[in-house]
Amino acid sequence: MTITDEPRRTHGYADLPRLMGLMTGDEKHGPAATSTLDVLWVLYDRVLRVDPERRDDPQRDRFLLSKGHGPMAYYAVLAAKGFVPVDWLPDFGAYDSPLGHHPDRTLVPGAEIGSGSLGHGLPIAVGTALGLRAQGLDRPRVWVLIGDAELDEGSNHEAIAFAGPAGLERLHTVVIDNASASHARPGGIAARFEAAGWSAVTVDGRDHEALYAAFTAPHPGRPHVVVARVEPKNA
Repeated sequence: MTITDEPRRTHGYADLPRLMGLMTGDEKHGPAATSTLDVLWVLYDRVLRVDPERRDDPQRDRFLLSKGHGPMAYYAVLAAKGFVPVDWLPDFGAYDSPLGHHPDRTLVPGAEIGSGSLGHGLPIAVGTALGLRAQGLDRPRVWVLIGDAELDEGSNHEAIAFAGPAGLERLHTVVIDNASASHARPGGIAARFEAAGWSAVTVDGRDHEALYAAFTAPHPGRPHVVVARVEPKNA
């Protein structure tokens, strides 16, 4: 059994504000959620080879949401693409809801990891890419979405430093840059990755065509990072 190159379509991009509006729980990270919306949509709509009917297929792409402390956009996109029922959304954050304030991979269909603690998603993605390589699975791609503030965590710098020399070309990272990092990065975020041997591109995080072009850019022999700039968190 193989997965299709086009995910199943159930709702469109225009439906996402309505889907997010169904989640009326006590969400503490609204900007963290909305900053990821366009990146998530382009990935699930046009890039990821993943299917809600075959989400355990070994040949699927793996998407890891490291920026899991504001998951409303993630849940809306999963609902739009048929991974979770839309009628789960109004119970977001409730005691007995599977849709918690941090995604739980054991409760949310399609979630590859439990997330929300800053700095662990990229190291997990590096391990996932290594594991797939060791199994001889060269079709699946690994995608991880992180926030710029996560780059304040040392574990990410270790992962960046390792992945380039290891030639993990199936590894893709998207950094949402909403100017929320505490420490400046001379030369910009992309330069940090490039110095470690990554392919890197910086784009407007709201421009779907620019995002798609960046996501699909060739990068033979190297991991790839897309820095998606959005409006500042405190603007």
